[in-house]
Amino acid sequence: MTDPQPPNRTADPAACIARAQELGVPRDHGHTRQLRRVGEPKSLAFIGHDTQGRPQWLAPRAARAWQRMQAAAAHDSVELQIVSAFRSMEYQLGIVERKLARGQKIEEILRVSAAPGYSEHHSGRALDITTPGHAALEEEFERSAAFAWLCTNAQRYNFFLSYPRGNVHGIDYEPWHWRFTG
Repeated sequence: MTDPQPPNRTADPAACIARAQELGVPRDHGHTRQLRRVGEPKSLAFIGHDTQGRPQWLAPRAARAWQRMQAAAAHDSVELQIVSAFRSMEYQLGIVERKLARGQKIEEILRVSAAPGYSEHHSGRALDITTPGHAALEEEFERSAAFAWLCTNAQRYNFFLSYPRGNVHGIDYEPWHWRFTG
């Protein structure tokens, strides 16, 4: 069986960011939230399927580190599952649009979802993680053996928790979101 084809990257990042601003993302969003603009990688490596059976991708070095980390956790009887990895700017824009369509205000959205152009997922170096028995993308993940394992071991694989409690970016605490820095 061959790996699935990688997802499309954003054809026009500037247009995507302009559309996000039309939807209410402040022009100075990056500056006020102390966030850097994030580009998409030139290549992606398949890392397996997420909890919903969808193929997931990371930048090649991050993918190799993730696979080593996931194997090490399994060796310690901890199962790390993928919720989400690479997301294009266009995909991120779709998240914002869907939340606005459901009646959420842009301020609420930007506390829990990065604006297009600022998501670490665009880099192909971040992923959201869960483990069996815990709801995905919920704070309860911090009470799991998987989270404890990550806090003790993830830095060995150059993964770090991006949004701890009280982070300078004004993004809600996300114990499931880990970024590769190697």
